[in-house]
Amino acid sequence: MTAPFPPDGVVVFSVGDLTRAVKGLLEDGFPDGVWLAGEVSNLKRHTSGHWYLTLKDRESQLPTVIYRGVNLRIKFDLRDGMEVIVRGRVGVYVPRGEYQFLVEDLQPKGIGPLDLAYRQLKEKLSKLGYFDASRKRPLPRFPRRVALVTSPTGAAVRDMLETLGRRWPRAEVWVFPAQVQGDGAAASIADAVRRANVSRDVDVLIVGRGGGSLEDLWAFNEEVVARAIYDSRIPVVSGVGHETDFVIADMVADVRALTPTDAATKVVPDRQEFLSGLREAEGQLRVLLLRKLDLAKRQLDDLAKRRCFRTPLEGVREQERRLDEWGERLRRAVKLRLEQRRQRLEAGAARLETLSPLNVLARGYSLTRRDVDQVMVRTPDQVRPGDRLVTLVEHGRIISRVEETA
Repeated sequence: MTAPFPPDGVVVFSVGDLTRAVKGLLEDGFPDGVWLAGEVSNLKRHTSGHWYLTLKDRESQLPTVIYRGVNLRIKFDLRDGMEVIVRGRVGVYVPRGEYQFLVEDLQPKGIGPLDLAYRQLKEKLSKLGYFDASRKRPLPRFPRRVALVTSPTGAAVRDMLETLGRRWPRAEVWVFPAQVQGDGAAASIADAVRRANVSRDVDVLIVGRGGGSLEDLWAFNEEVVARAIYDSRIPVVSGVGHETDFVIADMVADVRALTPTDAATKVVPDRQEFLSGLREAEGQLRVLLLRKLDLAKRQLDDLAKRRCFRTPLEGVREQERRLDEWGERLRRAVKLRLEQRRQRLEAGAARLETLSPLNVLARGYSLTRRDVDQVMVRTPDQVRPGDRLVTLVEHGRIISRVEETA
């Protein structure tokens, strides 16, 4: 007779029942959670916000899940190959029957998570040119309007307002309130920087807060704040924490101040120092003007001693004498030139008189012309019978008519 299968009294589990039983045993076996050290691999960021990865070492590997609520608290950029220490719970994913680890907290191995996040963001922004000295802008020397992005209730805003009012009371100060610590602080600071840039006539912008721990100042190490400062059209001064604190905002800003008070000192001149400088400049100008006046007086005295200024008409009279001499020379030259021209004219007239035909008439000769055209008659063939002729003699003329030519 064949024995029954399964034997009588044996409980037969379904796959799901067995998986849930194993899940219960594992979770109950580690009620206080587990700490693990391993290397991150196969990291996948799902659209749901959950992260799926494998934790491994030389001997084994373990599927691992970091739910969205946990990874939002991670400050640094988790990457494949990173050595981490995690705290969490052991579990089983029932639909697949997979043994897995559910992370509740995670830190990089050998370095703090904030330190790692700081280094990663600094490296990223440096490659993007956020820290380049060539993009740093000078601060206006005499700002008319100063914007403060800070907490409106902190000690830092009171210190900055006091310093600005004491050093340069003519500057108008606008406060753009922002949360500077805790969840949402980075977004609040970035939004305040953008609002200040929308406002008109803001000449310089201070982003700052008082001292605190690394966690307290962490909002100024967030990329959203760095991007808002980088995009600002207004020159930005970063005054965060104390002298030893150095945040990402300091490196992106146009000017880094040691403290919020130091930031206020950098953006406006000191009225007393400025007035002292004006008084000093006034004294120097007065001395220079007196020296200039003394030099001009000495030069004037030297000029007054010169002969040309002692007897100013002497030169004029000398020129008058020269003018008289030139006038006399000119008159003699004109008289001589006229005499020469008169003599030439008389000589020419004598020559013309010698050649004049009237002189020939005086010696008994006559001149005959045709009356019609006054042409001189030299030969008989120039006239015809009946032509009227005019004959000039010494004391008149004779009118005749041609009867015959031979």
